[in-house]
Amino acid sequence: MPNDPSDSTESSGGAAKVPSRTRKRFPGISSRAYEHPADRSALVALRKLTGFDTAFKALSGLLPERSLRLLFLSDSVRVSDQQFAHLHTMLLDACYILDLEKVPSMYVTQDPQPNAMCIGMDSPIIVVTTGLVELLDEEEMRAVVGHEVGHALSGHSVYRTILLFLTNLAVRVTWIPLGNLAILAIVTALREWFRKSELSADRAGLLVGQDLQASMRGLMKIAGGNHLHEMNVDAFLQQADEYESAGDLRDSVLKIMNVLPRSHPFTTVRAAELKKWVAGRDYQRLMDGHYPRRSEDKDTSVTDSFKESVNHYAENVKTSKDPLMGLIRDISTGAGDIGGKLRDKFTGPGGTGGASGTRTTTKERPADTAQDGPEDGPEQGPRAE
Repeated sequence: MPNDPSDSTESSGGAAKVPSRTRKRFPGISSRAYEHPADRSALVALRKLTGFDTAFKALSGLLPERSLRLLFLSDSVRVSDQQFAHLHTMLLDACYILDLEKVPSMYVTQDPQPNAMCIGMDSPIIVVTTGLVELLDEEEMRAVVGHEVGHALSGHSVYRTILLFLTNLAVRVTWIPLGNLAILAIVTALREWFRKSELSADRAGLLVGQDLQASMRGLMKIAGGNHLHEMNVDAFLQQADEYESAGDLRDSVLKIMNVLPRSHPFTTVRAAELKKWVAGRDYQRLMDGHYPRRSEDKDTSVTDSFKESVNHYAENVKTSKDPLMGLIRDISTGAGDIGGKLRDKFTGPGGTGGASGTRTTTKERPADTAQDGPEDGPEQGPRAE
């Protein structure tokens, strides 16, 4: 129990086995406590498919997972009390805080690109690159280890593999009419879930590290490198706000196109989402010890989880500063002059092809065309704006 303050012994190398400060522990915590609503609804539904994931675990253990284990065992460094001992302590501490009984194997692999992942189905494997180890300080790294342990506790590696398998299976039926469109829809939905699962794991990392500034610094370093003295957390969060609210509908479409191929949300967005979660009531209740237990997972309603996900997206539309979300709000509330609003969202107020062009056309019309009066109706709208 590395987080137990009574355990103050030191290893033979002189490194303390306990973290520098005592953190809260969450006995029996369910991953539902920190999962993003969209991630949670998918996982609750998948967990109801009893036997399905068990079969996939068995199949995975026959060859692919054995191959991965042999690969990392032969060509990476396994974290233990003798190798990367400080990471080993963090791993044990993260599992203790989140009450994960089976500690995943952890490897450090040579790669200058900062990265970490949790893979495997039968038994999760955590892999971190040397680039990440060299980039982050102790508290920042603790949040990353907690992030990966959160993936393991949620079972993301199992269900990701299942959906990837289903996606690959769908490729074989492309001869069916509209098959390509169906596959594109599956892949798009799958990536959207991947991105939401990363937000869930960010929350798990914060529960383990219990240091919001460290989590923010880690994300900032992933975005800008090891130049912390040149960066500022508040300015970094301002980037996220500007990203969400700046521009017009063209920028909204570009943002969607940029994020679709990605498995992770953008780092500024992750930082903003994490801060938003901390400011909410759910986080404070969790820290006070009020959270769903793992023993209750089997009784969780799929319908209720789906409703939470729908409500979350509806709230996002309601509060978002994005121009596209603003237009959707206007349409949903029956706002008038939709054509004018579309014009302004795409080109800005008074943009090309806007009201000024319409007025010029009206003025040039001959005076004796009174019979065309009814057609002037739509052109009165822009004048009134």
